[in-house]
Amino acid sequence: MISARIRKAYPAGDESSGFLLDVDIKAAAGVTVLFGSSGAGKTLTLDAIAGFVRPDEGRILLDDAILFDAATRVHLPSQERQCGYVFQNYALFPHMTLRQNLEFAAERRPRLERHRRVNELIEKFRLADVAGRKPHEVSGGQKQRCSIARALVGAPKVLLLDEPAQGLDAPLKSDFYAVLQQVREEFDTPILLVTHDLEECFALGDQMIVLREGAVVQAGTPQQILDKPSSLETAKLLGAHNLLQSEIRALDPSRNTSKLRIGEFEINGPYLPGHLIGDRVWLCVRPEDMAVKPRNGKPGTNQVPAQLLGVHERPQFIRLEFNGGETVGAVTVELPRREYEALGGSDVREWVVQFPTTAMSVL
Repeated sequence: MISARIRKAYPAGDESSGFLLDVDIKAAAGVTVLFGSSGAGKTLTLDAIAGFVRPDEGRILLDDAILFDAATRVHLPSQERQCGYVFQNYALFPHMTLRQNLEFAAERRPRLERHRRVNELIEKFRLADVAGRKPHEVSGGQKQRCSIARALVGAPKVLLLDEPAQGLDAPLKSDFYAVLQQVREEFDTPILLVTHDLEECFALGDQMIVLREGAVVQAGTPQQILDKPSSLETAKLLGAHNLLQSEIRALDPSRNTSKLRIGEFEINGPYLPGHLIGDRVWLCVRPEDMAVKPRNGKPGTNQVPAQLLGVHERPQFIRLEFNGGETVGAVTVELPRREYEALGGSDVREWVVQFPTTAMSVL
C-alpha cells in the first residue's frame, strides 16, 4: 500500500506561472491510474514518491515505512525507497547491454541471487535472444520490456510508470498491456501508472485518480468516473461526453422523472435530486448511448432534428457529428458500423438524434 499526501509549490517567475501540487492519494495492489492533461501534476507526484523531488509539506508511506515526513524531516534518498520507476524514454544506459542494465539495477543483491534474478526476468520478459545487445540495437517494445524488468529486478514494493505506452504503435501497445497484466498477476506489486489516454485507463486500471491543475478532482473505478463525472471540468477532461446547456422545467419524484429544455426542445429525463425547477445545468450523455434515425415527419419524444456534418470511421464503430441548430449545438453519436448502414448511411438527408432517458446525468 502506498499512501502519499504531497504539497509542493513552484512560485511564478518572469516567464512562468506558479504551480501548486496538493494531492492525497492511496494505491493498493493492482493498477492505479493517475489521469489528467499535460501539466496536471502526474509526473511530479511520481517523482515525489520516488524521492526525486522533495515536497514542501506532507507524508509518504510505503506499507509501514516512512519515505517522507515534513514534520519530522524524514526524506529517504531515492535508492532506499524500494520504488521501481519506468521512465517515458526508458532511461536505459546506452553503453550497456540489456543484461548489464539489469545487473546494474540488481547490484545490491548478493552475487548468486543477482545472477538468478536477472536470468529469471530475462526469461520472463522474453529478452533472452537480445540480452547481449545494447538499447539502440533492439526494438521499442524490447527496450520497454527491459525497462520494466529493470524496475522489478530489485523486488520493489511499488512500481511507478510514467506514460510508458506513449509513442508506441498499436501492436507494441497491445504487447505492453499484456506485459503489465503479467506483472500485475505475478508480482503482486502496487502499480501507479501515469497516462492521459482514457482507453488505457480502461484497459489497465483497477482504480483511477483524476488530477487537474495539481489537485485530485475525482477518484474511483474508470467506469464509475466515466459514468458520473464529478464536474463539468472533469467531463471535459475525459472528452467522452456530449455536454449541452439545459434548463430544468419539471421534477416528479413520484415517477422518478424530469423535463429538461435544450434550446427550443423539451426532453424527458430521470429525476434529479438536489436540483430545483429553473436550475440551469449541463446535460451529460456519452456518444455511444445516443441513438439516431432518419427523420420521418415531426420529431418524437426525446428526439431533436439535426444536420449530419461529418462521418468518421473507427475500427469498431462510426462516429457521427451532428449540428442540432443554434440552440442545441454540436452532438456526437457513435454507432456500430452495421447499424449505421442499416439506417441508410450516407443516403439519408435528414436525421433526428434521440436522447436516452436512462443514460443522462447533469452537472
